[in-house]
Amino acid sequence: MNLIIDGHNDLPMRLREWHGSDVSGLESGRPSLHTDLPRLRAGGVGGQFWSVYVPSDLPEAAAVTSTLEQIDLVHRMVAAYPDDLAIAYTSADVERAVAGGRIASLIGVEGGHCLASSLGVLRSLARLGVRYVTLTHNHNTPWADSATQDPAHGGLTDQGRAVVREMQRLGVLVDLSHVSPATMHAALDEAVAPVIFSHSGARAVTDHPRNVPDDVLSRLAGNGGVIQLTFVSFFVSPEFRDWIHAADAEWARLGLPPYGEDWPRGPLPGENPADVPVVPLHDFAAEPAFAPWLAAHPKPSATLAQVADHVEHAREVAGIDHVGIGGDFDGTAEVPEGLTDVSCYPRLFEELRTRGWSERDLERLANRNILRALRDAEEQAEEPLWPR
Repeated sequence: MNLIIDGHNDLPMRLREWHGSDVSGLESGRPSLHTDLPRLRAGGVGGQFWSVYVPSDLPEAAAVTSTLEQIDLVHRMVAAYPDDLAIAYTSADVERAVAGGRIASLIGVEGGHCLASSLGVLRSLARLGVRYVTLTHNHNTPWADSATQDPAHGGLTDQGRAVVREMQRLGVLVDLSHVSPATMHAALDEAVAPVIFSHSGARAVTDHPRNVPDDVLSRLAGNGGVIQLTFVSFFVSPEFRDWIHAADAEWARLGLPPYGEDWPRGPLPGENPADVPVVPLHDFAAEPAFAPWLAAHPKPSATLAQVADHVEHAREVAGIDHVGIGGDFDGTAEVPEGLTDVSCYPRLFEELRTRGWSERDLERLANRNILRALRDAEEQAEEPLWPR
């Protein structure tokens, strides 16, 4: 079995929002989640970047506090399961954890709003062991454009370029998932160490703004970067993308109440959980007025084969040394058939074997490419701040 180093899993957010930051019970399974220890083992996960995501429309000060709380949650989770998990700050830490039979646990911050436009906050997060920062989430920051909001800066501002330079000076990977193509190009223009996409698809396969265009993929070889292909149905399947857009339009036409784009948020620091507004999810079937449209337009399923199509396209354009896996489990309600939780990675690898992938190339996809990018970032860091 190929040991996976996955670029993005939102379990910390789920534990915070659904379980009051309680990290217990992962050894016996959490059916409401995509992730628990038995399924991580079954899926051959050897390393995981745990995403510490907070909504990108939060005030920056609240975003910083909430991010620190989730970093604390990751450390508590690892401490609660010392036989299964090991905190990892470096590529050498990852290798030691895997050699000892434990799952290396790295930390990635999802969204530059969590920096509060402060290089001091960035350095503080680096001292806590954060090894990547995604430059934006779904909203622009004051210094970088997101893929899913009208551009405000034409990519990166001077401040944004300074953030990229400082991240690379510290050895923190620049993560370009969620950013606009102009931001991708601007970051690659500035970067001297590898960048990553922790959880993205290929835009030539599914034309979604969260996916990566070929003119960016073709630059990864020159940078040494890695795109970690994601499993999110919206990004994987053109049919699912079209269906959700049509469903959204019909929902609006019927004048039905707004629903959450993803999952409901948890309480902010100091906020009474009872005061948090309840925002329903994409549960179209729960609305009687929507039933006729659903009956006439059944929801399609994304497929494992479509994920494999994204992996193969990225390999063709970026090169075999620049692809990896970033499932985004527990970060989405919509995952493909056959890839329903973290136990399912071997199914994707078996599909790629049937398409002629060699074991050496599967190993690159599974772990070697992202581990090499992490090591290169460490070697080029002028002032690494991760704990020793």
